[in-house]
Amino acid sequence: MNKPKGFTLIELLVVIAIIAVLMAILMPALNRVKEQGKRAACLGNMRQLTLTWIMYADDNDDKIVNGEAYGGGDGTAPVPTGGIHKGEQWWTGDDIADFWAGTSLPEILQKKAIRAGALYPYCKDENLYRCPTGVRGEMRTYTITDAMNGLRREGTYSGNVGARVGRTVLWVKRRTEISSPGPAFRIVFLDEGRITPDSYATHYVNELWWDPPFVRHGDGTNVSYADGHADYWKYRGMKTLEIGKLAAVPGLDAHPLHQMQPESEDDYQDLYKMQKAVWGKLGYSPSHMPRE
Repeated sequence: MNKPKGFTLIELLVVIAIIAVLMAILMPALNRVKEQGKRAACLGNMRQLTLTWIMYADDNDDKIVNGEAYGGGDGTAPVPTGGIHKGEQWWTGDDIADFWAGTSLPEILQKKAIRAGALYPYCKDENLYRCPTGVRGEMRTYTITDAMNGLRREGTYSGNVGARVGRTVLWVKRRTEISSPGPAFRIVFLDEGRITPDSYATHYVNELWWDPPFVRHGDGTNVSYADGHADYWKYRGMKTLEIGKLAAVPGLDAHPLHQMQPESEDDYQDLYKMQKAVWGKLGYSPSHMPRE
């Protein structure tokens, strides 16, 4: 009698087990490749957005754009009539609902806010304002830092101009003020992964974080510089990573994540790197020796 041809149950189980093992090996690698592609797309967005920031200054007698994000609840970006940004249109309009509660405005209002901002005429692409891995439903994930004509902080200004420490201008109002360190070392935009109000808050005279580090793209984040290039930062500190990953979770109470005190040597180095890239230098004597 002819025996029937086919796999036995044992053979099928062995094949399935082999496939499962191969998938377990390959999936992390595939996920890494996918993330690297999204990271590259995010870096491209930030380069383009920074070029619009440079073009704005070129067209406005070297004055850089108002680095704060307007918050009024209606998707507009009116020109301030007073305060430190009098006469300076907001770089992007009001796209903030309740940041602390993690709620978002309707997408139509968020897009209206982007179109109302001062940078939109230089590159009319709403997709440039968000990272592909940003919080779902939020149309802007990038933020300008305090030092680039955002909110001024203690020790960084004198009247309505930036304080000067040696050749370093801390709070910048004009591109030519970025000279020491040069434009390749001062951050303009960073990827927070979600909509946040104002500008990215960073202490100058205090040895602690103000806004959290916002860990993105693995264990780091994307940033762009005043010369137009963008780069990926990798954080090292355990507390930096812990708090930074929590900060990217929508709906989580954001209050405890602010004013974070570093703990380890690597935590402090992460803080120093951010403060120096934002302000150009530290405004205090660090408790640890900063690394280059």
